[in-house]
Amino acid sequence: MQPVIIVLIILVVLAFIALIKTIQVIPQASAAIVERFGRYTRTLNAGLNIVVPFIDTIRNRIDLREQVVPFPPQPVITQDNLVVNIDTVIYYQVTDARAATYEVASYIQAIEQLTVTTLRNIIGSMDLESTLTSRETINAGLRGVLDEATGKWGIRVNRVELKAIEPPTSIQDSMEKQMRADRDKRAAILTAEGARQASILTAEGQKQAEVLRAEGQAQAAVLRADGEAAAIRTVFEAIHEGDADQKLLAYQYLQTLPEIAKGDANKLWIIPSEIGDALKGLGGAFTGLAPKDAPRPADTNGGAAAQPSMEKRREYPSIDPE
Repeated sequence: MQPVIIVLIILVVLAFIALIKTIQVIPQASAAIVERFGRYTRTLNAGLNIVVPFIDTIRNRIDLREQVVPFPPQPVITQDNLVVNIDTVIYYQVTDARAATYEVASYIQAIEQLTVTTLRNIIGSMDLESTLTSRETINAGLRGVLDEATGKWGIRVNRVELKAIEPPTSIQDSMEKQMRADRDKRAAILTAEGARQASILTAEGQKQAEVLRAEGQAQAAVLRADGEAAAIRTVFEAIHEGDADQKLLAYQYLQTLPEIAKGDANKLWIIPSEIGDALKGLGGAFTGLAPKDAPRPADTNGGAAAQPSMEKRREYPSIDPE
């Protein structure tokens, strides 16, 4: 009985192994290549799949998701004979599992070598300055060549990025000095422009201030003249309405004389010639008020009291207060 049990156990194990090999579960976003006696049969998609055990074999399982592969720095010579190290990153996706398995031995290595050769061709036609400032152009050129070459491999290159472009150390020092000089130049230009703008704004402000000040003074002068004209007009109208006589005008003349003599710096002041007529009228007014029988002052020369000659005053109108 023991040999029978051993045979049954062997059969059960073989059946279990056959069942395992028959049922193949493929994860999502994956594919498997099935070969029958070493020949491609079909591609298993995601889900539960059944194959013939011991006849069908799984050759390769391929991830269909987008992959990111960084490549090490590659020395590239520019058009002006400078060696730069360039790091690249490739974003690709397998679109045909069969082609990726049978059309190329190792598509990762093939993509890397194709990237290096294409990059050298593109950078070789550009100088250092264009290389540093034309990343988008380089990326577009790499993507076009890689997408065309890898299409038959069942691979789609989505993006190509340059991680870093490192020129030689001596070139980096020269570039830093040039950039520092450019920054100093721009700073000096901006400082000069700022000083110029400040001077212009200051001059404009002073000009506007002078214009406003002159306009204010002109308006003030006009208003002052209008006020004086209105005052004179009012006084003139009041005098005419009051019917002022010669006596009032003479009294006003006498009130004006102290105003003329005011001020410590006044050494000489001039009396208008009309003051004589005013004083004559004022003297006549006081004479008319004196009593008729009042004695007249005696003349030291034997005659009547000498009256000051108004004609004499008119001949000498200037009086020195000292």
